[in-house]
Amino acid sequence: MTVDYAPLSIWGVIVALGALTFGIRASFIYLFGRIDTVPERVTNALRFVPPAVFAALTVPSFLAPGGTVAVVGNERLLAGIVAAAVTWYVDDVFATIAAGMATLWLLRFAV
Repeated sequence: MTVDYAPLSIWGVIVALGALTFGIRASFIYLFGRIDTVPERVTNALRFVPPAVFAALTVPSFLAPGGTVAVVGNERLLAGIVAAAVTWYVDDVFATIAAGMATLWLLRFAV
């Protein structure tokens, strides 16, 4: 089913969503500019934002590389698990990348 929208309505939605996004971000800048100290609960909650964003960006490419969830025959998932295990024990970024890529290349080209 195709629906034709007028260019004015499309631009209206773009401008409205842009203004809404700007308002949300500006409110936090304004709020933290007026508060001298950030409450401890907010600081504790904000610590989890980077890992959550990183997980949201990376997990879909491991679990569903072709658009559907694939566990069997998914070399990316196994390479990600190996890289996670290496970083858990070694705590070195270069070793993590090297182990993950070596596992991926080995599974992709040798197996």
